[in-house]
Amino acid sequence: MGAQLGGSKSRDGIVGINVTPMVDVVLVLLVIMMVSATYIVAQSLKVELPKSASSDEAVTSVAQISVSKEGNYFFKQEAVSEDELVAKLREARAGGTELNVVISADTTAQHGRVVHVIDLAKREGISKFAINVDHE
Repeated sequence: MGAQLGGSKSRDGIVGINVTPMVDVVLVLLVIMMVSATYIVAQSLKVELPKSASSDEAVTSVAQISVSKEGNYFFKQEAVSEDELVAKLREARAGGTELNVVISADTTAQHGRVVHVIDLAKREGISKFAINVDHE
């Protein structure tokens, strides 16, 4: 029985499979499928739903607020000051229906003015907003 100094010359077979590359490929495929699934849902057919006179949902009202390039505020096309705007928002919200605010601002209006309008509405308890834009 002699000892070998140089080690074994025979090659052993591969005992384990490296699964890391396979896991990487599967995760990439999963991400691609998730992104494409949301794109397919977004491109679904849009239909006009029938209207019902006896709906269970609360009727929502819309408050249209505009900000001019000079920074002036308009509530439903009527020029108002900041205090009047707060009063009109409070009055509209007190109507008992859920109030949605749609903000239209001139392209050259200051961003801070639009954010200030959103902040004023949030102070009055209004949480649903939309920013009006034109499609090109």
